[in-house]
Amino acid sequence: MNKEPTDMNSTTTSPAPAAPAPAAPAGERLHVDHGVTKRLGRWTSASQFDVRVRSGVLVLDLRSPEITGDVEVCLDLHRSTVKLLLPDGDRVDHWGLGWSGRGRVKDDQRPAEPGAGNGQRRVRLSGHAENSEVRVHRGGMAALSAMFSRAYVQDLR
Repeated sequence: MNKEPTDMNSTTTSPAPAAPAPAAPAGERLHVDHGVTKRLGRWTSASQFDVRVRSGVLVLDLRSPEITGDVEVCLDLHRSTVKLLLPDGDRVDHWGLGWSGRGRVKDDQRPAEPGAGNGQRRVRLSGHAENSEVRVHRGGMAALSAMFSRAYVQDLR
């Protein structure tokens, strides 16, 4: 009888507990590196986005009725532009967004009053932006931005 020596790695007294299944990602992860990416139309129902853009442009269409509740966008931008297409009345909160170098949130069509947009959702921007900008288009401007794209023309065909 040929018996091999036993050690801690070769013997088991009880079956190992099953590892829990990895949780599904809570939202969408988008990465753009030296390019242009557009997510238009009903492309997602997620309300959390993890965005990383380096020397590129990202267009996010958040006008879909499938996106419910408040939206959280975590940004990591380096010399980039992110354009958010929103419905009228949505409020953009960029208090949690840190800046280094030049850049800002360009939101010319924001609701004029602090109470305006009640009942609408809030878009929270957080993370870090270095020499970058976030442009917000609402309503008609958002529709025009989406219409003048190759993806929109392909959807019409």
